[in-house]
Amino acid sequence: MKTLEEGELCFPQHFNSSCRKAMRPHYVFMLTYIVLSFISLLTVTLNLLVIISISHFKQLHTPTNLLLLSLAVSDFLVGFLIFFQIMLIDGCWLFGDLMCVIYNVLDFIITSASIGTMVLIAVDRYVAICYPLHYANKVTEKRVQVCVCLCWICSVLIHSLILKNNLDKPGRYNSCLGECVVVVNYIAGIADLFLSFIGPVTVIIVLYMRVFVVAVTQARAMRSQIVAFPLKCSVTVTAKKSEMKAARNLGVVIVVFLLCICPYFCVSLTGQDTMLNASSVAFVTSLFYVNSCFNPVIYVFFYPWFRKAIKLIVSLKILQPGSYATNIM
Repeated sequence: MKTLEEGELCFPQHFNSSCRKAMRPHYVFMLTYIVLSFISLLTVTLNLLVIISISHFKQLHTPTNLLLLSLAVSDFLVGFLIFFQIMLIDGCWLFGDLMCVIYNVLDFIITSASIGTMVLIAVDRYVAICYPLHYANKVTEKRVQVCVCLCWICSVLIHSLILKNNLDKPGRYNSCLGECVVVVNYIAGIADLFLSFIGPVTVIIVLYMRVFVVAVTQARAMRSQIVAFPLKCSVTVTAKKSEMKAARNLGVVIVVFLLCICPYFCVSLTGQDTMLNASSVAFVTSLFYVNSCFNPVIYVFFYPWFRKAIKLIVSLKILQPGSYATNIM
């Protein structure tokens, strides 16, 4: 029969070298487990629906939707990463040192690629609103595909180099069995902070402030045109309204994204042991992951094509011949 002290260890068979479990009430563990499991399942399911929708229906193969596809892929993968967070509820890592490093590398890569995609979305809306006459020529499907691929490739290369020491010898920084720790040297950490957070967030905010100013100016101009030439300007006004609606919808996605990731990076900057307790750190980390579930939920409210696509997917009508050509807009 296990003693009380052995029951508090991650690996009771390694009494002298095992880490201790986090001591919290049982109901807290169960509630956290249920909530995170639900979020993980919902994140994977909803983002899989986005991936299937944009990949299957030909009408959705637009430059902007390709960026949403990249974002959905990263969010889909985050849904699986949440599974490992569930396994860490009691503070014990049970999958070995190599899996610990792989998990953290994937976490860095997916997060960086997601932020990079948000930058591309901001650039896409900036060109569409500020240079509408050049949008079709400057932003093509092939160019967007190249940009998305470069975003993912750069993310993989950069974070593989940053975490190289951890990959060479997994578990070298662990103080006990059941711990999952990766360490990034100071210079690499500062470079990653600027490349993965400060730089991209600054670009996103600057571009969307510019988009907001131009959108307000164009809205006033459209109202003047409608009053002066109600019939002549109807087509142009409709096209501009469509672009601004897209900018608004994607703006909501970006704002929610920033609200979710900023607390996490702020905690990383201040140091979790200096100002905040473990519960606060757990909250901002969960908020960071939950953002991946928010994006497809936003699509449900703002994109009629996504709601229609879900109906066709759930009813299995996409399995019918020629369903890819369905009018989904």
